[in-house]
Amino acid sequence: MKIKRIGLALLLFLTMLMTAFAADKPVTDDYLTDAVSNKLAADSLVKGGGIKVDVKSGVVTLEGKVAEGKQKSKAERLAKGVKGVKSVVNNLKIEKP
Repeated sequence: MKIKRIGLALLLFLTMLMTAFAADKPVTDDYLTDAVSNKLAADSLVKGGGIKVDVKSGVVTLEGKVAEGKQKSKAERLAKGVKGVKSVVNNLKIEKP
């Protein structure tokens, strides 16, 4: 019984330790590019297929054309919501189709 308690405590400790190390792991620009692009593409208002996403040192730059101001502001909000994004430069242009 004592061995099970020690084993369980050790397992819990290792799990917490691995979680702490994973939380401190820096996010890469490639990961952020994919995460922001996917979030934009999945949104029904933004429909991010025409938006180019560029990331340098955690700073996201959005470029391209959208039809409405709502799409431009929502794209920026979505990009800011991705964990690891430091800031967003929104260069999207509003052009009616």
